[in-house]
Amino acid sequence: MARPRAAAPEDTQAPSYNACLPAHYGDMTQYVFVTGGVVSSLGKGIAAASLAAILESRGINVTLIKLDPYINVDPGTMSPFQHGEVFVTDDGAETDLDLGHYERFIRRSMRRTNNFTTGQIYDSVIRKERRGEYLGKTVQVIPHITNEIQEYIRRGAGVGTGDEAEVAIVEIGGTVGDIESLPFLEAVRQMSLRMPRHHSAFIHLTLVPFIPAAGELKTKPTQHSVQKLREIGITADALLCRADRPIPDDEREKISLFANLPQEAVISVWDADSIYKIPRMLHEQGLDTLICDKLKLVGGPADLSAWDALVAAEAHPRHNLRIAMVGKYTDLSDSYKSLNEALRHAGIKNAAKVAITYLDSETLEPGNIEQLDAFDAILVPGGFGKRGVEGKILAAQYAREQRIPYLGICLGMQVATIEYARHKAGLSHANSTEFDPDTPHPVIALITEWQGRDGAVHQRSEQSDLGGTMRLGAQESQVQAGSLAHAIYGDTVNERHRHRYEANVRYLDALQQAGLVISAYTTREHLTEIVELPQSVHPWFMGVQFHPEFKSTPRDGHPLFTAFVQAALARRQAKIGAANITAPSAAAHA
Repeated sequence: MARPRAAAPEDTQAPSYNACLPAHYGDMTQYVFVTGGVVSSLGKGIAAASLAAILESRGINVTLIKLDPYINVDPGTMSPFQHGEVFVTDDGAETDLDLGHYERFIRRSMRRTNNFTTGQIYDSVIRKERRGEYLGKTVQVIPHITNEIQEYIRRGAGVGTGDEAEVAIVEIGGTVGDIESLPFLEAVRQMSLRMPRHHSAFIHLTLVPFIPAAGELKTKPTQHSVQKLREIGITADALLCRADRPIPDDEREKISLFANLPQEAVISVWDADSIYKIPRMLHEQGLDTLICDKLKLVGGPADLSAWDALVAAEAHPRHNLRIAMVGKYTDLSDSYKSLNEALRHAGIKNAAKVAITYLDSETLEPGNIEQLDAFDAILVPGGFGKRGVEGKILAAQYAREQRIPYLGICLGMQVATIEYARHKAGLSHANSTEFDPDTPHPVIALITEWQGRDGAVHQRSEQSDLGGTMRLGAQESQVQAGSLAHAIYGDTVNERHRHRYEANVRYLDALQQAGLVISAYTTREHLTEIVELPQSVHPWFMGVQFHPEFKSTPRDGHPLFTAFVQAALARRQAKIGAANITAPSAAAHA
């Protein structure tokens, strides 16, 4: 018999309209809200991260928060073609790729609270309604959804914790005028009213297109975008105007008049050949000073010397490298955004310009696999599903047999393991149960129980939801002394994971007897973290179950990618040396 519901408290005093929130926020944190107009993909994330980098260089404790207007709970189940890369935080959140930009531009690590979606907000509100927390009232977008958004923003800023930021830069996904983002915009408008006058600022990023037929930049889209923002009740304190070229002063003056802003608040943001030039570009036009004045922030002068040195190093490489990335999402480079950046960072550390060639693994077959010989190294990234897997296995085999430096990440480690099992360990038709549930040798299989970063034991099965059921977040493992991994990482490795299948413990002895080195395991479950070949057999061959690209930063790089690029340089220099030896010999013979 069903348990009767508790009666709604009809006879109680009705709460005020916004009783669940204070009339005024007393937070230490001050907020900068970043909105976008005209079109998407203008670079709000880069702009927000660049401003954060400048403020951090002035000694200000800053964090960033991304608000995504889609109804998915997180991007974890989205196709990379839909959303690009899924960025994973230390605490195991599957988040928007902009959080990767945030971590690459500032020293602060992002957490689950730094990214939330419409789906999370509605889920939270509906759960509260089911628990009776709204005292029988009608639950509405205003105030309940907008209040919940404000609470999530404050949580992301660390309000009420020992980690509360001085400034939180809040990037609002989508474009002004879209119906999906309206609750977010209304929430931050309300939030600005509840804070002291100098505790919030608004930055609007917009497009100033160049029309070739007219031979001029057009400001009308920006004018309309600012007007749309005003209709919502938000007035921008600064405009970031994206264009393919610097915007002349007369056009900036025109925009300032229509936007009701001083001309110095109209910032020109033109296309740059490196995103790491953007902090300097914004600083030289005074954006950080404008924001500090608006928020009454006291900080030191901006010190962008590290960014200047980085840009100079990137602009003057001494070497050129070609790396093949054999993947299945090669039509959209954002699918591998952090990987691209990690290779770029490693190139800077090695004074090398790394050119990445994307090869669709579906197109690779024995008849054309020799094209990989033209590259200095081969990287096989992560992925899900059967499509293109045999091409990845073929790439791993070619790299192993031809002694080409190889780095396999997540699925790239698994295909290297499958290939070794088939061709070196005598396990014919070895495979992963993800691709062939009936394989006679499931060297890669679904793990049903593991211990998370927080020490809790997690469980799953074939029937589990796809969203949020993977091994996610940072985990530490011991590294075998004397291995290549130990030379790179030292005694321990602590990296972030995002995967559902693992190397099957039952086959590890057979693989090791055949010569595969398993140089790192998880402590509790004995799950494989790193596989490699002895350097007496192969100069540089490694597969890792985790995603090291999520921890690479432009200023510090990452030891694994730095070592991988060094191995690629060694191969290239050896090829050049061999060519130089061959050429004189051929001339003498002629």
